[in-house]
Amino acid sequence: MTTPYPHLLAPLDLGFTTLPNRVLMGSMHTGLEDRRATFPRLAAYFAERARGGVGLIVTGGFAPNVEGWLSPFGGRLATPRAALAHRMITGAVHADGGKIALQILHAGRYGYSPFSVAPSRIKAPINPFTPRALSAAGVERQIRAFVRAGALAREAGYDGVEVMGSEGYFVNEFLVTRTNKRTDRWGGSYENRMRLPVEIVSRLREAVGRDFIIVYRISMLDLVPGGSSWPEVVRLAKAIEAAGATILNTGIGWHEARVPTIATSVPRAAFAWVTRKLKGEVGIPLCTTNRINVPEVAERILAEGSADMVSMARPLLADAAFVKKAREGRATEINTCIACNQACLDHVFSRKTASCLVNPRACHETELVFASVARKKRIAVVGAGPAGLACATGLAERGHDVHLFEAAAEIGGQFNLARRIPGKEEFAETLRYFRGRVQATGVTLKLGSRAAAAELIEAKYDEVVLATGVVPRDPRIPGQDHPMVLSYLDVLLGRKPVGRSVAVVGAGGIGFDVAEFLVHGEKPAEGTGPDLALWMKEWGVTDPETSAGGLTEPRPEPPARKVTLLQRKKSRPGAGLAKTTGWIHRASLKMKDVEMLSGVQYERIDDRGLTIRFGEKLEKTRRIEVDNVVLCTGQEPLRDLEAPLREAGVSLHLIGGADVAGELDAKRAIDQGTRLAARL
Repeated sequence: MTTPYPHLLAPLDLGFTTLPNRVLMGSMHTGLEDRRATFPRLAAYFAERARGGVGLIVTGGFAPNVEGWLSPFGGRLATPRAALAHRMITGAVHADGGKIALQILHAGRYGYSPFSVAPSRIKAPINPFTPRALSAAGVERQIRAFVRAGALAREAGYDGVEVMGSEGYFVNEFLVTRTNKRTDRWGGSYENRMRLPVEIVSRLREAVGRDFIIVYRISMLDLVPGGSSWPEVVRLAKAIEAAGATILNTGIGWHEARVPTIATSVPRAAFAWVTRKLKGEVGIPLCTTNRINVPEVAERILAEGSADMVSMARPLLADAAFVKKAREGRATEINTCIACNQACLDHVFSRKTASCLVNPRACHETELVFASVARKKRIAVVGAGPAGLACATGLAERGHDVHLFEAAAEIGGQFNLARRIPGKEEFAETLRYFRGRVQATGVTLKLGSRAAAAELIEAKYDEVVLATGVVPRDPRIPGQDHPMVLSYLDVLLGRKPVGRSVAVVGAGGIGFDVAEFLVHGEKPAEGTGPDLALWMKEWGVTDPETSAGGLTEPRPEPPARKVTLLQRKKSRPGAGLAKTTGWIHRASLKMKDVEMLSGVQYERIDDRGLTIRFGEKLEKTRRIEVDNVVLCTGQEPLRDLEAPLREAGVSLHLIGGADVAGELDAKRAIDQGTRLAARL
């Protein structure tokens, strides 16, 4: 059968086994690894990806011993009894025709535990715990733990292991003088510093035999001061190949690096060029990674010879059938990862089970089941934003007769605003997906139709779902009716022109997005996303042959406008932004010279600008002379239909912003809509 993705779907012969295609499901911690009680859920999660056609699955990280824990009582493989428990996982994957490798991850100084160890006693800037420096005997003990974990993985039925040697974890810490100050055979010269990973892979190969996959995750760009030089990376890659590795997988950036590597603002396939630099230096397959979320990009990378495989983690959270859909010519039906991090990484770093904003079933496959309905109902869903779309399509998939009302001329709600923000172009992919889903599931879509209570009551629907979203909150600032005052809708929808100096009132998620929109000026053409060369220049990413670790001085473009971002709260602006991406938004605006003020009181708006009071007791006054003031002061639920429908006895459900406005939360909205669809 011909396919538009011949390189992506080509088998990969590893000598002793063949992978069915070039897709590696990259390791990603979900939280299900940490307790054996959740192994049935983990098995179901991986099995669904195996059915979806992934070439090789790599698990989330399992520590080889207590010293390597990511957090106390985290996932660990150190005993035969533990290996026996893993057979549930490997058995489920193999039953669905997949292959799976266990990632051995020693956290090193990133371990959130008093037991953490490292080559030297140097605390990580993102961890309150200071690691204990290992003795020479201690280093040997860690190597033996890696080897034992590999042997146990084979015993547990895994097809291979991945040694986590990047992202600033234990193995990576030995490679650079930034974290390795040792003077024994494990430190000093690069030959000594690279001895640890080479010994681990060499002894692993001896322990597991020749017919077992060993993936080594190599740090190609550390993106921290004092990172590995390019000659060192090449030298390590060759040594790891000689030691017996089967595949080299790319790692980009330490966790403490101040450069985003997987957020939505990072260009697609932003680091494939680094993997390509290593082509020809080693003979084993090279796998590239980071921000590869559609099959077209993956195919291009492989076709141009930048890599032999592509690693995708979050895209397979978003859609377990990614490979299957690509193979069957249904790529437009893929639920694309938008790299928001809100339900995956944010959950993991908050000690919650990972999931996916655009696919709440991820890691919840055993509980969130879309069974066909016994009795078909007529259901009205009012509002085609993320919550309404998730609910309507889920209900229709189960067999209900669903009528979806949307007052606007297009679906999407707040996502139509988000996709206009520079760096958030990916949000358009979710709308593309839902447009297809609406058609495929048979939802009756009524665009440009503002549903009236009388109409809904007269139609005698069995259920009515209000997903009517939000309206902007009135900030009650004297002079807010002045012609210079704009709403965020005016700005993002291009309703009114905006001057060269702007005060943005409200520093929540929308305020930050509006500020980003304003300082970048004209956005790129629809769907193109950020320019790679410009992005690298702005964040200080360069060729590692030019600068060790691939890090150089950032050179941001000058801002298109002078923006002042203000909030009433005394907390740091952006304190409520997402855990793993908030720092990116703050850093991005600082690069554009955005002034951020908190703890202010808005006195008035007039011809001369915005007057505020500030200081500990609001004793100081300042006039901010601007061309425009943009109001981003929060939202309130739009519930004008609720009271008359309840009075009429209609069975009613509120989801998304209509339920809780607060900061706009697409993760909660889509999850609510999906869960309601699964149970009605």
